[in-house]
Amino acid sequence: MTVTHGFHATMTARPGQGDALVELLLDAPVMSHQDCVVFLVGRSASDRDVVHVTEGWTSEEAHGRFFASEVAKAYVARLAPLVAGESRYVDEVPVGGKAALD
Repeated sequence: MTVTHGFHATMTARPGQGDALVELLLDAPVMSHQDCVVFLVGRSASDRDVVHVTEGWTSEEAHGRFFASEVAKAYVARLAPLVAGESRYVDEVPVGGKAALD
C-alpha cells in the first residue's frame, strides 16, 4: 500500500502521565483503520513523558476523513488531558524501514 501523507509528532505528557499517554496511543482507533498503514509510538530515552508518534496514510483525504469522525473526536478528547502544551508536528511521509516490536 502506498503512503502519500504522513507526519511525525512529538508530545509531552503532563508530569508522570507518559505511561498513560503511551498506553492510550497504542490503543488508538487508527490501529485497525485500513488507510493508516504506519502508526509507530516511541518515547524519549531520557524523559519518559516525551512521546513520539509517526503516522503514514494512504492519502491526506483519508486522514482528514478519519479525524473528522466521531470515533476520532472521542479518542482525541480522551487523549487531550494527558498532554501538556502543544504537540510539535513535522511533515514526514514514511517510505520504508522495519519495525519488529513485542
